[in-house]
Amino acid sequence: MLRSLRDVWDETAVDDLDHALQAAARALEDGADDELVLAAAMHDLAHSPLCDSPDRARHDVAARQWLTPRYGERVGWLAGAHVAAKRYLAATEPGYSDGLSGVSEVSLRAQGGPDVDAEMTSHPWWPDALRLRRYDDAAKQPGARALTIDEVIEVAARVLQTPRP
Repeated sequence: MLRSLRDVWDETAVDDLDHALQAAARALEDGADDELVLAAAMHDLAHSPLCDSPDRARHDVAARQWLTPRYGERVGWLAGAHVAAKRYLAATEPGYSDGLSGVSEVSLRAQGGPDVDAEMTSHPWWPDALRLRRYDDAAKQPGARALTIDEVIEVAARVLQTPRP
C-alpha cells in the first residue's frame, strides 16, 4: 500500500509516499509508540490507487476502515482522527491555520472548516491524534528525514506481534 503512494500528489512539495514516510519519521523523533508511528505512516492511504474503500472520498474514514481490521482499533482510530484534529486545531489554536499548506487550507474548507467535535476530543486517544496531526503538517518538506518502507514494515510487524485486548 505504501509503495503505491509513489507519484500520487495530494501536496505540491512531496508525493504521498514521501509525506507518509516523513510523518512516520516525525512520530519516531517525537518518541511515539509503534501504533502511533504506523498510524502516521498510513493516515493518507486512501489516496492510493489500490484503496477500494467505498468511503475513499472521505480519506480519514477510509483509512480507519482499512487499518482497524489489520492493525487494531487504536491505529485505525488515530489515522481516522487526523481530519478532526486539523479542524480542532484550526478552531482552537490561534495562528494554526496560517501554517497550513495551500492544499491543506483548501481541504480544511472542504472538510467543514474549523470545528470542535466533542465526541472526538473526549476520546482517551485524542492527545495522540493531535500529535499525529502535527506530524502530518510537518511532513511536507522536500528532502526531509524520512523512514524507509522497510522501517515502516518493521513497525507494522511489531504492532501485529503485540497482543490486543
